[in-house]
Amino acid sequence: MSTQNGSVGPEPCIIVTDLTVERSGNRVLTDVSFEFGPGTLVGVVGPNGAGKSTLFEAICGRIPVHHGTTVIRTERPLNQGGVAYVPQRDSINWRIPVTVEDVVMMGRTKSKGWLRRYDKEDWYQCRQSLERVDLWDRRSALMTELSGGQRQRAFIARALCQEASVLLLDESFSGVDVGGQEDIVGVLRGLRDEGKIILLATHDLTNLAKRFDICLCINRHVCACGPPEEAFTPQVMEELYGSHGIAFATAGDNYSHDGGSRTIIREKHEGAFPARD
Repeated sequence: MSTQNGSVGPEPCIIVTDLTVERSGNRVLTDVSFEFGPGTLVGVVGPNGAGKSTLFEAICGRIPVHHGTTVIRTERPLNQGGVAYVPQRDSINWRIPVTVEDVVMMGRTKSKGWLRRYDKEDWYQCRQSLERVDLWDRRSALMTELSGGQRQRAFIARALCQEASVLLLDESFSGVDVGGQEDIVGVLRGLRDEGKIILLATHDLTNLAKRFDICLCINRHVCACGPPEEAFTPQVMEELYGSHGIAFATAGDNYSHDGGSRTIIREKHEGAFPARD
């Protein structure tokens, strides 16, 4: 038994309680619970198969859940775009020849419906959104002509044009160089400061303390949830990534985890977290 409730209010929030999801008879998430209020930038961290994408799909009602509740309060109704979901790039059909402007204007369709024509307000919101992510000059370019970071910023602009209060971004750093990642983080910080709730799923463990207010660590269940410097204990890292994870938590160095082969790749960089006793 599950429920998903949406309400309109001045301050957005998301409350997930005992969320359990099964797919093809296999339990993917078990008793996941957390609560985030306005102005929160959350990194959702875990290995491949941990259930990060499933969590996002369940939150926005794209898949059924076995039991648990999800309560979302946004500035506009959920069926009018209160929650924006950006899936992994591999799930997007890049063969469709659409421009950057086309993609961003899809946000207005989400918020106002398919059977209405765009008006001046729609085009104004489109321009404002593209300028916000520094893509106005590329509005006529095909999405396939953009870099990985620019594509992700275009999808964030679509969420802005949608006027969503809650953003769910699945692997938005994937295939994006460090400079492009920092551009994305800069945009997200600005949205956080405006009171939006942003959840970004990532495999990249580098600079977590600098990028996110909260880290939600999941491996089919919640392993930890809190500020990065508090969440990543040796015990949590082992629960997420096995014995390799302990090295990350205790060394004080910066690492990247690919999740699939469960390997840790050391980078030449000062530690994101202090060494622990």
